Amino acid sequence: MVVATGFFDGVHTGHRLVISQLVEAAKVRGEESLVITFWPHPRNVLQLEARTFRLLSSLDEKKEMLKSLGVDRVEVLPFTKEFGALTTREYLRQYVMERFGGTAVVLGYDNRMGSDSVSPGEVASVARELGLEVIRTDMVEGVHGTAVSSTRIRTLIASGEVADAAEMLGYGYSLYGVVVAGNRIGRTMGFPTANMQLYEPLKLIPGNGVYAVRVETLGKEWKGMCNIGNRPTVGAGNSRTVETNIFGFDEDIYGLDMRITFVRKIRDEIKFSSLDDLRVQLRKDRATCLAADSNV
Repeated sequence: MVVATGFFDGVHTGHRLVISQLVEAAKVRGEESLVITFWPHPRNVLQLEARTFRLLSSLDEKKEMLKSLGVDRVEVLPFTKEFGALTTREYLRQYVMERFGGTAVVLGYDNRMGSDSVSPGEVASVARELGLEVIRTDMVEGVHGTAVSSTRIRTLIASGEVADAAEMLGYGYSLYGVVVAGNRIGRTMGFPTANMQLYEPLKLIPGNGVYAVRVETLGKEWKGMCNIGNRPTVGAGNSRTVETNIFGFDEDIYGLDMRITFVRKIRDEIKFSSLDDLRVQLRKDRATCLAADSNV
């Protein structure tokens, strides 16, 4: 069994290099490829910024992406404080080798593990001492010459830089949820919106603003624009919402699944002096979104 292990949040381009080498090594050796991952995220369990920490992918999304890359098996281990106390050596011996029969391990350039938090080079040394073959991957460079990492991608998404995030992810960032009832003000202005409640409450929502998006629902895809924010034009103290106007669409989809994939941010959220001013801006936003999507 050839093994790669880690949280793999977002399954970004750096992770994908690890997975491609995992799958290839398993084929060459005539063995199965296995990804060992965890849930929930260690930060949530160890209370490291747990109140504000958000994820790039739900557990189901992560498993689906890993499988789509050709991995034979994905095993999810419950991350507990007791599990987190294991050293690198203990984890590799007890889980990678004894539990799952690992003979080789593929390590990303910054792959750390265990409560001892040793360097990637030391992880490789411990693995070799235990009798594992070690395959190490190079760093993957992202936008502005920075290394691709889940942390960097979270920062980009939180600031609304979804196009740069997509370059590092290798795909467009998306939110998946159920359509719930809103205040229907958009409908009165000719821009009906579908309000989304996320299935994964810890999924990271991009920073406030208006975005060009693609929308999947009812088994089809449409272009649209999404507003994320507190809707300051219609009053103060509103809760933060994810509202999407789907172009050329007028179906009742309350209670149905919807996925929105972000193309790019077109402007910040603004408080307008009147609903008429907002309506004028929404017409401009629609044209901008259509142009942004056609240039992708």
